Amino acid sequence: MSEASALPAGYPVLWEADVVLRDGSVAHLRPITPSDVDAVHRFHAGQSAESIYMRFFAPLRQLSDRDVTRFTNVDYHDRVALVATVRGEIIGIGRYDRITPKSAEVAFNISDSYQGRGIGSVLLEHLAVIAWESGIEEFTAEVLPQNRKMISVFSDAGYEVSRRFEDGVVSLTFQIKPTERSEAVRLSREHRAESVSMHSVLFPDSIAVVGASRRPESIGHHILSNILAADFNGAVHAVNREAMEVLGLPAHARVSEIPDDVDLAVVAVPAEEVLDVVADCAEAGVRTLLVVSAGFAESGPDGEELQSRLLTAARESGMRVLGPNSFGVINNDPAVRLNASLAPELPPPGRLGLFAQSGALGIAVLASAARRGLGISVFASAGNRVDVSGNDFMQYWIDDDSTDAVGLYLESMGNPRKFSRIARRLASTKPVIVVKSGVSSYGVPPGHRARQTRIRPEAFDAMLRQAGVIRVENVHQMFDVAQLVVHQPLPQGNRVAIVGNSDALGALSAEACVSWGLLVAHGPVSLPSDASGEKFAQALADAFADPEVDSVLTCFIPPLVTLDEDVATAVRDAAMKHEKPCLATFLGMRGVLERLSGTTDEGRTTVVPAYAMPEDAVRALAAATRYAEWRARDRGIPVRPVRIDREPAEALVERVLEESPEGRRLTLQEVTELLAAYGIEVWGSVPARTVDEAVTAAEAIGYPVVIKSVAPLMRHSPGLSGIRVDLRSEAQLREAFEGLNERLAPMSANTFVIQRMATPGVSCVVRSDEDPLFGPVVSFSIAGPPTELLGDIGHRIPPLTDVDVSDLISSVKASPMLHGHRGAAPVHRAALADLIARVSVLADNLPEVGSLVLNPVNAHVGGVDVLGAEVTLSPTPRRKDQGRRSLT
Repeated sequence: MSEASALPAGYPVLWEADVVLRDGSVAHLRPITPSDVDAVHRFHAGQSAESIYMRFFAPLRQLSDRDVTRFTNVDYHDRVALVATVRGEIIGIGRYDRITPKSAEVAFNISDSYQGRGIGSVLLEHLAVIAWESGIEEFTAEVLPQNRKMISVFSDAGYEVSRRFEDGVVSLTFQIKPTERSEAVRLSREHRAESVSMHSVLFPDSIAVVGASRRPESIGHHILSNILAADFNGAVHAVNREAMEVLGLPAHARVSEIPDDVDLAVVAVPAEEVLDVVADCAEAGVRTLLVVSAGFAESGPDGEELQSRLLTAARESGMRVLGPNSFGVINNDPAVRLNASLAPELPPPGRLGLFAQSGALGIAVLASAARRGLGISVFASAGNRVDVSGNDFMQYWIDDDSTDAVGLYLESMGNPRKFSRIARRLASTKPVIVVKSGVSSYGVPPGHRARQTRIRPEAFDAMLRQAGVIRVENVHQMFDVAQLVVHQPLPQGNRVAIVGNSDALGALSAEACVSWGLLVAHGPVSLPSDASGEKFAQALADAFADPEVDSVLTCFIPPLVTLDEDVATAVRDAAMKHEKPCLATFLGMRGVLERLSGTTDEGRTTVVPAYAMPEDAVRALAAATRYAEWRARDRGIPVRPVRIDREPAEALVERVLEESPEGRRLTLQEVTELLAAYGIEVWGSVPARTVDEAVTAAEAIGYPVVIKSVAPLMRHSPGLSGIRVDLRSEAQLREAFEGLNERLAPMSANTFVIQRMATPGVSCVVRSDEDPLFGPVVSFSIAGPPTELLGDIGHRIPPLTDVDVSDLISSVKASPMLHGHRGAAPVHRAALADLIARVSVLADNLPEVGSLVLNPVNAHVGGVDVLGAEVTLSPTPRRKDQGRRSLT
């Protein structure tokens, strides 16, 4: 259904989605159309008699044209149907028909040959979201008792299903409002499916190299040679239309001519030939494409169009794509020994998983790991990241027992909300180290599918901190951290013992610890420059045994007499006896050194990572310590404020955008109505254009009052004196009004508002902004100079937990002002946290709220008062993480 002219009126394009099925393959979901008549007939004709009877309760071997026309003509509101397709053919149909304003009857029909792949569950998930957005709250279904598969689709989806048996039919009823359990089921299914799809990339039983050339300088030749040199434990096939054999393998003209099944096709042909290869691979039933060919979106508009067609062709055929412009993939598992990459040699096996986007950086990452002696479990390069991304590999690494830590070199991010969600789950058990140079549109390489972002870099950092991710600035720092967290236990605290043979080096190490927020236990222990290995061993033993020490850093400058090997052995042996992390600074040496490696009596390998300079070691230790603190702490529960009524808020948003499709700033009354739906009360304000109106308003509100300008100039420059407070009489009010009006008149036409004087407190700013890339971003700051001059603003990405909200409040440097600074009464922190939680839920629920600013929020000992509020609605692009499974 790619031709817009073929689509019926009202066709909801946003319902289309590519989804990963239970077996790791891909299916396309889309709304049904009248042109699907023949496809529905073919689908029905291919069904078994049992499946037909289960669906229609009758042996309908052939559907009438009238029935099929009714099935395929829907209004996309009260009657909705989705079809799942592979290679254009329908493999599943799900539909609902509204029977009351709040309920609908739902039914499914899944192809016999595709049953057991989770298609029914995916269709139900998408239909439930569509129905909920259309005001439907309940699904009903009638199922034959023997149709256990379909009954399990409903019962296993996380809904509370009630059953009633009557006249030989089981009637099922359940509420479709998303619940914690249904969301957990959805995410668990997404995780399993995407993990399985990566398993087919990393554990293929057979590989075909398309473009395997006999020319040694060609990419295809290199990749085939590397696969063979690694002794891949599976079948390898060469595809070359002009040769009889390549590197001793018989050559096939096409993948479809290979007599065996092919799991992974490595495509190394000119870009203009790739689509033909994709079509041939689809015919052959290939599961995954690894496209190393260049010349796609990175080369310009024509290449971008070609890349889009590549993705569409692959997904319509049920295949996933790694690339194009990929450096390849490596799996060091001894059962596979896969080197389908341009790396001439397999890196040493180890426990670190690596993901890099570009080929050039892939070379640098692998080379750096090799220089340090760091072993790799899996390496993958996504190239232009048209499909498979770091999110997919993180899903795989969650369950991979061969990987203890993960390093990601990200040049762009296509779905930050999903990244945050998956990274948080992965980081709860394994360190995740991310190199990301920036988040602006300038940092997105040509060819990467990524929306531009308007958020500040600090918000991106906050997202990573929320997820427990360790962010570093470059590959050098990534491996500094990796060699520590892979080989040493995590610190249990921030107290560091420093043992060395140089006063200067010890002092340098201690200063670095202080600058990174670590505590130096008892001061550096400085041994003589010619201290023997035995003296080092004793000093280290004392440091490890000290209950006030969480980590040990040893610093060594080689003198003329002491042998490096003796000290290295002492460090290694001391570290092997304790469960505290140990790092070594041997000037000029870096990485995993053989003499710092050993095996315990229990057979556990211990490696003490070495660093060239103490600053590198301390920075890595600080990162590991912060990560350990995050991992050990309670991460809280999702915020769910009471007294929230989404319906009036959604109705208001819909009404405004119908009147103003381009969006607009809401009126004060509309703002009050919108926020009230989320339990947020805006301090009463009365507009006043004249001094007499101001006096009337003040008398109605009651003195003392505040008068402030709402002119655009004042809104954007709150530091200007457009406010007068503590006005206690009519005379004071008239004087203030005339003074403000006279002073501001040359700059802007003015409207004023009169408010009752609030309880003295701390002025804060709470806001949310809808970013095209990140979705909602919630911010908090102390009003005035901390916000306007110093940029002291905290950010978090919803959905938030109660711990996230507390961290957000504490993240700003001016937060002590909230806690009784200089004798002032502490503010009601719980009330402030509740307000932020409500804003976060509103922002998460309503992407049309482009900007929401509560300023000022007066936080005081008795609670919080929202004294000013602005909301701007705007038509927003579809969020990429929308509560339904979808590849983006």
